[in-house]
Amino acid sequence: MQHRDIWRGIDHLAAHHGLSASGLAKRAGLDPTAFNPSKREGADGRPRWPSTESLARVLDAVGSGFDDFAALVEGRRGRLAPLIGFAQAGRDGFFDDAGFPVGGSWEEVRFPGLGDEAVYALQISGDSMEPAYRAGDRIIVAPGAEVKPGDRVVVKTTSGEVMAKVLARRNARTVELASLNPDYPMRSFKRRCRRSPSAMPGSARWSLRCRLCPCWA
Repeated sequence: MQHRDIWRGIDHLAAHHGLSASGLAKRAGLDPTAFNPSKREGADGRPRWPSTESLARVLDAVGSGFDDFAALVEGRRGRLAPLIGFAQAGRDGFFDDAGFPVGGSWEEVRFPGLGDEAVYALQISGDSMEPAYRAGDRIIVAPGAEVKPGDRVVVKTTSGEVMAKVLARRNARTVELASLNPDYPMRSFKRRCRRSPSAMPGSARWSLRCRLCPCWA
């Protein structure tokens, strides 16, 4: 990877999350000018490289990994995924029994680093998952993946409420969902599970119809 490729990757990462390079640095707790064009070369014209620590902080702030960043740097375009808003996701009949959206009246967005797994994108609303996910951020949801406590998941209840949370605890009786934002309390649901033969691994058909789908930015 060359000097210009790294900086191009940072610019693409910022744009992917609807930010400027300065906004990306600020979100990561860095000096807002850290990624400015003037900081990319020294006064003598020699290239300046972003530090490993600053890259790690930026990726952590937006919930991305080094593999995703490498895809941006290398120009791998990735593949398209349907983009759904929380309001759409809450409608009755919008998902099939496997947890995938039905129909086709949605925007498609391109994400780097996606494999062959069936996924869709969800646009975040609200601030309960800050600082990792902010309103307007886009996350990828994989309905067919296994989930375990500590995973970030998307859940839809029978009332139509859709939420991105952390799976804090799951047993035979209850499911507890936590927010990353400490201002939000733990959510607890009674689990009266009735598994369906058509349910995908890692998902369950409950009286609440909570669907647990791993997500990443």
